[in-house]
Amino acid sequence: MEYVEPIRSKQHIDAIKQYLKTQNLRNFLLFVLGINSGLRISDLLLLTINDVKNRDRVIVREKKTGKIKDFPLSDTCKEAISEYLTHIKDESGWLFKSKKGDGPITRIQAYRIINKAARHIGIQEAIGTHTLRKTFGYWAHKSGVDVTKIQKLLNHSAPSVTLTYIGITKDELDDVYINLNL
Repeated sequence: MEYVEPIRSKQHIDAIKQYLKTQNLRNFLLFVLGINSGLRISDLLLLTINDVKNRDRVIVREKKTGKIKDFPLSDTCKEAISEYLTHIKDESGWLFKSKKGDGPITRIQAYRIINKAARHIGIQEAIGTHTLRKTFGYWAHKSGVDVTKIQKLLNHSAPSVTLTYIGITKDELDDVYINLNL
């Protein structure tokens, strides 16, 4: 299994969103909801339309931990959900319905979608489905959210695990010492 990175550039995020929106609204929603929720791909793919339709919050039982995750939807997510739902015929069932069969898309298909979009806009780093969750954590940290809150949101055991997970590098930590200059 390849170690993947968060997307550290807002321009790259915007470019992926733009690319996916022109390709397929389901895939656009997958990306938007993934980077704005911090859900693992296994939980994201099991969402149903009823889990998000006309709702302000999403409540899921995490597959890996068995814990309940209850979080509000951002305006960005609500807009993407609304736009997607206006373009589909069947408003029941899986949110990320596969074109083949009755189930949701597979992890492999989700990987292909994310990876293809990243390569299309020129990202060369290792990108995969876990990139969505890592991007959520990375940008929460960059926006000033305390690492212990991010740790709790991601269900990590320690802040050090979270910092490593979201790709905070030694150089970034060294910059604190270099730039503080009290």
